[in-house]
This record gives sequence, C-alpha cells and structure tokens, in this order.
Amino acid sequence: MQQNEKNEINTNPPKAEFTKFDLGESDLPTLKNVVNDYESLFTIEQLEKLTLLIREYEKKTSNQIAIVSIKSIGKYTDFSQFAIDLSNYNGVGQKEKNNGLTIVFSKTLRKIRISTGIGTEQILTDEICEEVIEKTIIPEFKKGEYYLGIEKGITELMTKWE
Repeated sequence: MQQNEKNEINTNPPKAEFTKFDLGESDLPTLKNVVNDYESLFTIEQLEKLTLLIREYEKKTSNQIAIVSIKSIGKYTDFSQFAIDLSNYNGVGQKEKNNGLTIVFSKTLRKIRISTGIGTEQILTDEICEEVIEKTIIPEFKKGEYYLGIEKGITELMTKWE
C-alpha cells in the first residue's frame, strides 16, 4: 500500500487508464503526442528529438505533424484509408487551415502512408509525398533505420512545405 505525506495509509490503488483503442473497442488510437510509437521502434532520445523538431516547426509555421507507428490496423483492410481516418479522428492540423500531415507506418505490416489535410495537399501533393516515401524514407527503413527514415522524411517535407 502507498503512504501519503501525512504517513497515513492510502487504500485507493492507482488507477490504470485505458483508451477504447487499448481495449480493442476502437481501431483508431487517440494520439497523445506528436510522435506515437506503438511499435516501440524509437529510443527515448529519438522520440525527444523528433518531438522537438516537429514542435519547433509548428511554432514557426502553425503546420501540424503527427508520426504514428502501429502494429495493426484492426478491422480496416485499406492502410491508406486507416491513415486518413486516423488523422481526421485526431484532428491533426488546425481546423480553419486544414494544415495537418500524418505519417502512419508499420514495420509489422510493411506499410507507410502520408495523410495530408486539404490545405496541406495544395503544397505537398500526393506525388511529392510518394517521392519522399520512395526516395527518402523507404531506403532507410530497408536498412532497419526507422528513426533516420522518419527524420529525413519529415525534414524534407518541412522544407518543401514552408
């Protein structure tokens, strides 16, 4: 049992909080951070670096980026639709600007998708996103360098997006 500051015994056990996704009731997780590593592919230092990079970029531009690694897409059969729905479900990007970008990838499923808001896709077209995936991110992923692939990919996207 835990003791509080007054040395009294605390009989209330700590509460575990689960989301509908954690409990298998929803196929879409609620993103709690700008980098959501559900496959545990990044070290703490890598998570911190990516988070700082994304937050600094958002301060400078107001554009929002979310990174999600995921083992499963639940009942979904289309990875691209999962990525779009995940981004919309979590409201990535400012509503009035539609300036969000979500990179969803899965080492387990060997899939990756960049989902953009309507305002974003006017600059970062599907062709540009596909090129970044094919020429920048996937070559690093093939070497097992998931952090490097994502870091290089978002850096390139940020440069093109400004």
